[in-house]
Amino acid sequence: MKKEFLGKVALVTGGSRGIGRAVALKLAQKGASVAINYSENEEAAKFTKKLLEDEGHTSIVVGCDVSSPNEVSDMVRSIEDKLGPIDLLVTNAGIAKAPTDPLALDFDEWKKLFEVNVDGTFLPIRETISGMVNRGYGRIVCISSIAGLGMRPNLISYGTSKAAVIAFVRNLAGAVAPNVRINSLAPGLTDTDMIQTLTEEQREKMISATPLCRIGHPSEMANAVAFLLSDQSSFTTGQTLVADGGRVALP
Repeated sequence: MKKEFLGKVALVTGGSRGIGRAVALKLAQKGASVAINYSENEEAAKFTKKLLEDEGHTSIVVGCDVSSPNEVSDMVRSIEDKLGPIDLLVTNAGIAKAPTDPLALDFDEWKKLFEVNVDGTFLPIRETISGMVNRGYGRIVCISSIAGLGMRPNLISYGTSKAAVIAFVRNLAGAVAPNVRINSLAPGLTDTDMIQTLTEEQREKMISATPLCRIGHPSEMANAVAFLLSDQSSFTTGQTLVADGGRVALP
């Protein structure tokens, strides 16, 4: 595998499991030193670190609540001390809720989803973007969702939080160009712990609505992230790449 990220430092938030773990492994295989962020499941993060180290890659584990400004600031300073300035950032940490009554509009649920999914995207970028701009290099991918691209009446808070991530990427891209690129990835149904909030009937309904007739694999999302971070996408910024087996088709 081409070591196109050799000498680069990467931070993957929510890197202990699922898409985050697959992204951490992919970036390490491509030469990056990887900081694996987790919030609660330290054992899962350590297992991800072991996967990387078993292949001879450099990595560290960093615990942090990505919705806390102070914790995010401390995390980034720690990574810089141990690995160096962050060149590649993947804001993957996020939470979802099971589908609910569309008219419930629970404010506590709304706040929690925005704290993790939106603030948890904004804060790591805020702590790293100035350094990227000053050094004249930076690549960022924010994990959104196809829930942010279409109607999700039973997932209003979640879908709105993911739409906010897409809008943030689109607006920030113009401010940090030309030397820093930022894009988002909108996965469809992917085989991670997050889909455990769905019933078997709900999963089957989503699969039947997918032209490729299957659930995505985290490694497929990691491939898309690596593409967006690489020079192969050198003329791409402010965009949302959809990887969902065909459920959503952007114009």
